Amino acid sequence: QVQLVESGGGSVQAGGSLRLSCAASGYTNRFYCMGWFRQAPGKEREGVALINSDGETNYADSVKGRFTISRDNAKNTVYLQMNSLKPEDTAMYYCAAGGGPCSVYYYGINFWGKGALVTISS
Repeated sequence: QVQLVESGGGSVQAGGSLRLSCAASGYTNRFYCMGWFRQAPGKEREGVALINSDGETNYADSVKGRFTISRDNAKNTVYLQMNSLKPEDTAMYYCAAGGGPCSVYYYGINFWGKGALVTISS
């Protein structure tokens, strides 16, 4: 049974930084696509950042230049470094993995984590 477990959420002030981690278990192969989505209260889920097994990255326009996604294929783990955080980044962040495609606007995701809450205060 595949599980994605997020860690690293929390509360910071605007301008601060947080780092999310997601460890995948129960899957012997390498996920082609891993990354992060978020959902704010009253809004639809949106793609934030995705990375494929070749290291190619894809970001939502709203986070470009502030967030950095990376992965450790040997550990089946994906990370999201979030800098210069804004109140509008407040959301539940979900780890995701799948066989692709691997674009935040067009993706093939098979597995989801339970989420990590990120709260940014002004």
